[in-house]
Amino acid sequence: QLDQIIIHQQVELLEAILGTETSSKYEIKNHLGQRVYFAVEENDCFDRKLCSPLRSFTIRIADNTGREVIRVIRPLRCNSCWFPCFLQEV
Repeated sequence: QLDQIIIHQQVELLEAILGTETSSKYEIKNHLGQRVYFAVEENDCFDRKLCSPLRSFTIRIADNTGREVIRVIRPLRCNSCWFPCFLQEV
């Protein structure tokens, strides 16, 4: 039973040194700090650079055995990254 979760983004060495954004990875922990899930964001470099906060992505959340338990999908919802015109949905 989880009554609280804590989400920690894992910082990649390449991202920290070069300042370039890579696909995000997260550890999802319980209130005791024990990892219960692991999440990975999937998208491409083009989306991360051009449409950063509006980018499309898929986040796969897996349990400690590696079995996917949740998939979050956010499609790109704008005509142009420079002129967003739709509210984002997941």
